[in-house]
Amino acid sequence: MVVNSNLTSRPARSVTVLTKPLSITQLLVHDYQPSPETGVVFEVKYPEKFNVFSRVNISYWEGNNFRSVFYKDFFKGKTVFNHLMPGICYSNITFQLVSKATFNKTTLVKSSGIGHEPQQHRTAPYPPQNISIQIFLVNLSISEDPAERITVETSTTETKLINPTEKSAEMFDDQFESSAASSSYNWTEEKYLANSSSETTAPPYWWTSETATVDVEGFVNEIPPDYENPTSVSFSAETVQDPLPPPSFKVLISWFPPKPPTAFDGFNIYIHKDGNVTLISSVDENTHDFVTELMEPGKYTFSIRTFSSSGSCDIRESSDAKAASFYISPDGKWFEELTEKPNNVTVSILNSTAALVLWTSSLAGSSDAIVSVQSQTCQKQKESQRLEKYYCKEVNLTSNVIRNLVPGAQYRVVVYLQKAPLIGPPSDPLLFSTEPTGIKDLVLYPLGPSAVVLSWSRPYHSVFRKYVVEMFYFNPVTMTSEWTPYYEIAATVSLSSTVRLTNLLPAWYYNFRVTMVTWAEPERSCCDTSTISFITAPVAPRITQVEYVKTLLYITWRYGEKGLDLSHSRMLHWQVTAEGKKRIKKSVSRNMMTAVMALPAGDIYNITVTAFTEKSSNASLPYVVKLDPAPPKSLFAVNKTQTSVTLLWVEEGFSDYFEVFCRCSDLVQSEYDKDAVMVSSHVVTISNLHPGTSYNCSITSVSHHSASVPTFITVSTLVAEMNPNVVVISLLAVLSILLIGLLLATLVVLRRKHLQMSRECGAGTFVNFATLERERRKAPI
Repeated sequence: MVVNSNLTSRPARSVTVLTKPLSITQLLVHDYQPSPETGVVFEVKYPEKFNVFSRVNISYWEGNNFRSVFYKDFFKGKTVFNHLMPGICYSNITFQLVSKATFNKTTLVKSSGIGHEPQQHRTAPYPPQNISIQIFLVNLSISEDPAERITVETSTTETKLINPTEKSAEMFDDQFESSAASSSYNWTEEKYLANSSSETTAPPYWWTSETATVDVEGFVNEIPPDYENPTSVSFSAETVQDPLPPPSFKVLISWFPPKPPTAFDGFNIYIHKDGNVTLISSVDENTHDFVTELMEPGKYTFSIRTFSSSGSCDIRESSDAKAASFYISPDGKWFEELTEKPNNVTVSILNSTAALVLWTSSLAGSSDAIVSVQSQTCQKQKESQRLEKYYCKEVNLTSNVIRNLVPGAQYRVVVYLQKAPLIGPPSDPLLFSTEPTGIKDLVLYPLGPSAVVLSWSRPYHSVFRKYVVEMFYFNPVTMTSEWTPYYEIAATVSLSSTVRLTNLLPAWYYNFRVTMVTWAEPERSCCDTSTISFITAPVAPRITQVEYVKTLLYITWRYGEKGLDLSHSRMLHWQVTAEGKKRIKKSVSRNMMTAVMALPAGDIYNITVTAFTEKSSNASLPYVVKLDPAPPKSLFAVNKTQTSVTLLWVEEGFSDYFEVFCRCSDLVQSEYDKDAVMVSSHVVTISNLHPGTSYNCSITSVSHHSASVPTFITVSTLVAEMNPNVVVISLLAVLSILLIGLLLATLVVLRRKHLQMSRECGAGTFVNFATLERERRKAPI
């Protein structure tokens, strides 16, 4: 192909290549805590980028057997392997990542190398089963001959004198002595069990182990020296006077092997005295009992653990298998462990600060009890809110009456049976809560038609979680009345609280209450007596139209939103008020939203509509109305003279003053017109008139700078009389008389027309003074 570039090649064969995954770099193995006997947790780390694998190959040695298994359930590099055997040493644990691919019906598998340190892990063995214990009191009385002594053993139920031969056959059989013999062997194993919970190099001074020789078959060949058959029993005076040695106790412990399948190599026996733990013996897997002697009073607890040591893994013990706890008193008495826990624990609240704890137990009559009390409220409240401190730490009481409780607090009670100094197992914990005190001094402050403010206080010595504000009202949407929670307020250290309630219905009846809620299941609250009722104020009406027609004022208004239902409202009625020189009120039914009022004319009125409930009201904005004055009514001329006339009329409504204007009815004698007169009374005398003259008078009411329509009346003065005693005869007088006669003739004609016009004026016809003036000017002289 290099020589001839024109040549082309064809593939002769296709080869499928599967590369190896990158190996695991780190492996960690530790217990699976829910089940350390059968489970472990594997944690692996490996390069994640460009590293493809489908499963993991786990290889290990299970004791002397090699195992290998494929596993793929890994999540974030962790998996729980829960199929192991208890007490087995799993060594040389290695992980390999495996990649698998199938192409053209050919399956390829590649495994990574081992890039981590091989691990080992021993699972925990199961503890021994069915542990039992027997305790015997041994009193030794020493005679004059040390070789002669009597042994008195006291069991838990009776005291009897035991024949040493019978004793050896009944109580301390081969199995008993074998356990005693094995105890001496086990002291050499303490360094071997260095990883146990407590190390010791010598047995405690208060414990004595039985010694015995064991033959090759493991049987006891001799009776311990303390149990040799006495050849005689003799008591001398000196022997009686010698003080008796302190009592000692023989303890026999027996057990069954752990449940299979468990790989184990023996058992470790621990003794606890007054809180100190000591390994007193290790026995092999074939030994299932143990005997020891206790020399001092105190509280003892025996526990037995299975241990597994074969293989390269570290020695591992099982969890404790507790045999028994008991107490030896200085006077030689002993008490069994209290294994019964109190049942049916109940708490009865005596009052807000005390409670009575009751329980049932078969040992209640022969043992005391400890009542443990701890406040749960202290853990739930903030430090600034905490008012309850007496039981914030666990307090143990010897009385079943708990005092110094805080109202509203929550407590945890546990009861222990006690036979001093032994304490039995705890009862099931019980939570109880005391009822809070409730609030006081509930006060309501209205803020308008749709809002109120509630204020209250609380006692100082109380604990609670929150305030709950509730209201009771008729809901027009659901057509029901019920208590409804409105607001919740978290507890504070403050002794007083305030809350604002909004979006209330106007003119509506409400009940409000505030309760204190504390911790409990279900919650406890107090009290329903803290209640206050209130009717909200109505909203202000809005005047929409005002119209004055023929001395009547028509008023229309609107209330609230459109479609507001007043059928369940507590509004009583409307009151329409016209405020002017006079104050006029009118009450209207709440179903009506219109009113008609007769108001005196000639005044300015502030019209308001007020909605009323039982204890509150709300008025609309004022609507200003100005009414024109009414014309005077019933106008009369009550007195006439030659030069004056008196007019009298009746006023309708209100007027600031009256304007009186008199004009001569005779068109010729216009110089006799009187100027307008302004008066404030209902009577006026017009003077300086001409005798025998007819006048057309008008009276107009004026109020707030507005004039009414004038009212007219025609009046005439009296004619003047001639004096007969005075006669002047002369030429000048004659000429004058002739001239006057001519004039009188002319006046007669005009008088006739005037009288005709006066009649028409007297009949109530209005006179057009401008027309009369034009006619007067056209008339001939």
